[in-house]
Amino acid sequence: MRIAIIGQKGIPAKGGGVEKHVENLAVNLVKAGEDVLVYNRINYRPEKLKDYQGVQIINLPTIGSKHLDAIVHTFLSIIHLSTQKVDIIHLHSIGPGLLAWLVKLIKPKTKLIFTFHCQDYYHQKWNAVARHMLKLGEKIGHKYADEVIAVSKSLQSYSYRRYNRQVNYIPNAVEKAKIVSANIIKEKWGLDKDNYIVSISRLVKHKGIHYLIEAYKKLNTDKKLVIVGSSSHTNDYVQYLHNLAKDNKNIIFTDLQSGDTLNELFSNAYIFVQPSEEEGLSISLLEALSYKLPIIASDIPANAEVLGDTNVLFKNKNVDNLKEKLESLINDSDLALKLSEKGKERVEKYFNWPKVSKDIIDVYKKVLL
Repeated sequence: MRIAIIGQKGIPAKGGGVEKHVENLAVNLVKAGEDVLVYNRINYRPEKLKDYQGVQIINLPTIGSKHLDAIVHTFLSIIHLSTQKVDIIHLHSIGPGLLAWLVKLIKPKTKLIFTFHCQDYYHQKWNAVARHMLKLGEKIGHKYADEVIAVSKSLQSYSYRRYNRQVNYIPNAVEKAKIVSANIIKEKWGLDKDNYIVSISRLVKHKGIHYLIEAYKKLNTDKKLVIVGSSSHTNDYVQYLHNLAKDNKNIIFTDLQSGDTLNELFSNAYIFVQPSEEEGLSISLLEALSYKLPIIASDIPANAEVLGDTNVLFKNKNVDNLKEKLESLINDSDLALKLSEKGKERVEKYFNWPKVSKDIIDVYKKVLL
C-alpha cells in the first residue's frame, strides 16, 4: 500500500503527541513493508528532509500563526496529493479534519482514515471562534472519513454518542525505552538519578503545570522540580509559570528538549507528574511508563485508562490532593518502585508499536476490500 499522512507538523518530532504518534506510525509502517509519504511544515522542520528512516517527506510552506498554521498546511498537502497516486490518505486531528470533505472531493476513490486524537476545543488557548471551528472539524472528520480511529476508549464512546458512529479504538503507543545515565542534564542543571520530579508537556494552560508548581511549593523536599516544554502560542501562560516559580531555586525550566537530553530527563527522574485537565491519550505518560517511572496523574478518564491500577491518580485541579500524593511517593521509595514495575509491564503489553501499527494496517486493509 502507498499511504499519505497529513495534518501533523512534521517528523522527526520535536515534541507534541500527534507528531510523535505520526513519526512512530510512519516508521513502523515502513518496517512492515508499506510505502509511506509524510507531509512536513517547513516552519517546523526547516532543514527540509526528504527521507526519514525510509519514510518519504514532502515539505510544504504554511502561515505560521496559531489559527492558520495547521489548516493552511493541510490544504496545501491535499492539493499536492491531487497529483499523487496513493491508496490511503490518513488525516490526523480535528483541526485538519475541517478539510476531510476536500480530500473526498479531490480524491473520491482514495480511502480516507481520520484519527481522532483529542477534543482540542477544550484547550484554553483557543478563542470562541477557534473552538467552534475545531468542533466543526471533528464533525466533518467523522462524516467524511471511510474509517475513524479513536486513540482512547473515552473518545471512542464519545464518537458513538455524538455521531452515532462505530469507530476503531487503537491507542497511542511507544517504543521500548533506552535508559541512560545522567550526563548532559547533570552538567546543564545539576540533575542526577532520583533527585528530581519531572513533568514533560507543552506549556499550555490545560496541561495543568500551575497546579504542579503550587503543590510542589507546599512540599518539604530536597528533590527538584523540572518542567520540560515550551510555549505553544502561549507566551503569557509561560510567563505566568515563571512568575509562580520565581522564588524557588529548585524549580527548573529546561525549555523544549529532545534526543539525548530528553532521554536522560526521562531516565533519571524519581517521579513523573502529568497534571492535565484534559487529554486524548498522553504519549508522554506512555513514555514515562516505558522508562519505568512511578507516575502521579490527574484522574481524568484518559489518564485512568492508561494507568489502570499501576500508578497514582490525584483529583483533577486539586493542588492539596496532588501535594499529598507527591508526599506519599517521596516518602515511600518501595511503593514507588512497585508501581514503576507494574507500569512498565502494562505499557509493554497494551501500548507497543508492533501491535498498534498492525491494528492500523488492518483498518487500511478493511477499507480497501
